[in-house]
Amino acid sequence: MGSEGPQRYRDGPGRHDDVVELRVHGVSGAGPERVLDQAHVRQVAGDRSGGFHRRAPEADDTDPNGVTLEAYRWGDLPSGTMARTLSLVFLLPFMLSNLAVWMRPTGRWSGPGVTVLCRLLALDLTLLYMLSAAGVALDLLGWRCLGMARCPAARGGLAGLDGWSIGQRLAVLALLPIAAVGFLRLLGARRRRPAGNSLWAVEPLVGRLRATHVAAAFAMVDLVLLVARSAGGRTTATSILLALTGAVLLACVALLGVPGLVDGAATARLAGRVAGGLRLVAYGLSVAAFATVALDPRGWPSSAGLPGYGRIIGSVSIVQMTLLVALGALVLCDPGRRVRRGTPRYGLGAPVIAAIAVGLAGAFSATLVYWSGTLLGGAAGRPLAYNWTILAFFLHVVAGVVVCGAMTVVSRRSRLRAAVAITDRDFPTAPPEATERRHRVTKMIARARFTERLGLLAVTYAALAVIGLSTSLMGQFQLEPDQLGRQLLGLPAGFVGVGLAVGSYLVAALLLALLLGGLFAYRTPWFRRYVGVLWDLGTFWPRAAHPFAPASYADRAVPELADRITQLTQRHAGVVLCGHSHGSALLALAVLRLPPVVRQRVALLTYGSPLDRLYARLFPAYLSEEVLRQVGERVGWRWLNLWRDTDPVGGWIFAAHRPGDPPPDATEPAARVDRRLRDPRDLTAQPGECRPPPLRGHHPGESDPEFRAAVRELACRLRDQGGA
Repeated sequence: MGSEGPQRYRDGPGRHDDVVELRVHGVSGAGPERVLDQAHVRQVAGDRSGGFHRRAPEADDTDPNGVTLEAYRWGDLPSGTMARTLSLVFLLPFMLSNLAVWMRPTGRWSGPGVTVLCRLLALDLTLLYMLSAAGVALDLLGWRCLGMARCPAARGGLAGLDGWSIGQRLAVLALLPIAAVGFLRLLGARRRRPAGNSLWAVEPLVGRLRATHVAAAFAMVDLVLLVARSAGGRTTATSILLALTGAVLLACVALLGVPGLVDGAATARLAGRVAGGLRLVAYGLSVAAFATVALDPRGWPSSAGLPGYGRIIGSVSIVQMTLLVALGALVLCDPGRRVRRGTPRYGLGAPVIAAIAVGLAGAFSATLVYWSGTLLGGAAGRPLAYNWTILAFFLHVVAGVVVCGAMTVVSRRSRLRAAVAITDRDFPTAPPEATERRHRVTKMIARARFTERLGLLAVTYAALAVIGLSTSLMGQFQLEPDQLGRQLLGLPAGFVGVGLAVGSYLVAALLLALLLGGLFAYRTPWFRRYVGVLWDLGTFWPRAAHPFAPASYADRAVPELADRITQLTQRHAGVVLCGHSHGSALLALAVLRLPPVVRQRVALLTYGSPLDRLYARLFPAYLSEEVLRQVGERVGWRWLNLWRDTDPVGGWIFAAHRPGDPPPDATEPAARVDRRLRDPRDLTAQPGECRPPPLRGHHPGESDPEFRAAVRELACRLRDQGGA
């Protein structure tokens, strides 16, 4: 198998009548020893990052029921090395902006519109990143510090530039933002070995997006330099270069803003040539702009900050706000927002995730400039727009925490009422000594049902994000936060300044927490199961909006699974695919890739699966009910889904089948997929046991009797049809 790489071990030839139970763990899952419930395992295919494992020694592969256990471990694919894990912290806003494009609704016109807006927002994030790097290098160091005697912290390391002219200093220091582009390119580089038949055919698109973003980033640095130089009067050279720089930026926007241009099959080659040409032109313009600024002998105007820099930041912030408002309006106006069971699914994942990405990018950029100015002695000052960004982030976090807490309290009564009804049906005759445990089960079900409130929470967060980002208008009008607070709200002098300081510390603490989280996630498996969820979900989807986002691990995992399933069906009676949590999504996509002759020998068992409860709502254009029905049809409806009311993540796929619900339609195969598991199985200990059955929640539970019974049932179905 070309996608597996070197194999440490080879699995045996297998028996013609046995069935393989292939287990795939969820996000940040445990090692193969825990998945297989064996102290010793051996790797039979794959490599260190992702491989297939069986029991050791080989003689113990098959259990008495004729089922051979095998596990696929993919947990290292999203991160890999510690350096790679830590780099994801810096790529987090880009990763989220890329995730938003996959959350587009299914409308004929709203879907392409959301894709365009998400790609323009992703480009805006790259420009914001470049502006923060240019703010430190050009505004703080080159203009405010080296031009004054009040920044001793910078003069020691850059003393060699003291005798240079302002233009020469700026031209040299402009190489720092250029290096920042190379740093992004290095972090976002593909470091995973893809499968031979990759799942997502997006690498040519990534190349076109990368060339476009690099061209725009170089043009933005040129624009900052040329606008500053033009403040003292334009020359013919600066006018021509400004016009060409603006043309490059507009061409980049047009390339991403015209639907189907950068990713259409008919225009792909043309778009690739245009993007590559824009990148070369941007390289040449940078050389010309640096030389023009460095060699211009004219004097520079007196100004507290780099001329024009604050206006450029404000313009980029206003563009972000406008794109976010347009994105939210487009999703809310989608005519296909209501689907089956009367559930409102507005596809709000796209604007919410985009708002989080923009908020984090703005906060990170503003904090970088804020703390750089502080470390340079404080006398250097900071652009006004960044003060508003930090203050908006602080207010947004406070408001978000308050709203989330309020929703938790307000919905508590209804969630408890629904949970009590469930426990009453499950345990109608609970003994008095089980009262406390029954209350604990009720509370766990109530907490799990908070997932149903995420839609309203998403609407609230999106509204708060737009309100918070609207403060960028204040910076554009050169209004001071502290002054505005005194005049409009009557706040005491310095009160808003405290908010700015707290906000900067909050963002710094967030960055530190993410870095430490990445470090502990790599070194500590139990910690990774919590913080690694974000990386595993964010890097599942390929780079279709931001080229500097981490590469998709599904590009290798899904084809690798499909190839392995094909091999196993050639040597065994069939394969029961067992996917827990996010592993069920990997298996569903793998099933869609299997050839017809292989699908006839495959059955599917999902448990704790978020396919309908979360993914169909978050990604309606790619994991909708229609797609899930295709999965069922591909496996001949040999599909069982186990779910629990105590699970906050997983749920039913097609029907809940709670006690008291109408019986499933015998003529509808999808109605027979879901099986609800009572959790716990009982409130009291069974005869011969010391403790009552545990509460499972989202725990896999491969050794539970219900799970083993489902595997046996699916294995019997495969044997009964003889693999035909």
